[in-house]
Amino acid sequence: MLSKKTKYAFHALTFLGKQKDRKPILISEVAKSTSVPKKFLESILLDLRKAGVLNSKMGKGGGYYLLKEAEGVLLADVIRMFNGPIALLPCASLNYYEPCDECTSEVACGLNKMMVEVRDETLKILENKTLQDMISAEE
Repeated sequence: MLSKKTKYAFHALTFLGKQKDRKPILISEVAKSTSVPKKFLESILLDLRKAGVLNSKMGKGGGYYLLKEAEGVLLADVIRMFNGPIALLPCASLNYYEPCDECTSEVACGLNKMMVEVRDETLKILENKTLQDMISAEE
């Protein structure tokens, strides 16, 4: 399940991605337009700026704007940034792998095999879907 922070990040990115002129947008405007609490949004936008997805401008006419093209922002990357692993089990994760405490053999574990399959199919979708796909789905 996606965390609220992840959903809020997607809402903010979609809003910023729809801005054709790429002018900086104040946090308060993004918060109002997306119904994301401003205090929470500040942290999210800062994380996205640190990741190189957004940039910001200080002072008059300042705010946040999309640095990358919307086609270059993968849904999988945003989910990993705010939600963590795509896999449903740590033993099935590519980037956040951890062995399960109760498992004696991953090789013989049917649950692991099924969750690896679920992860792979999910990744096929999320690594081929972009912010632009989300924007297009709303228009």
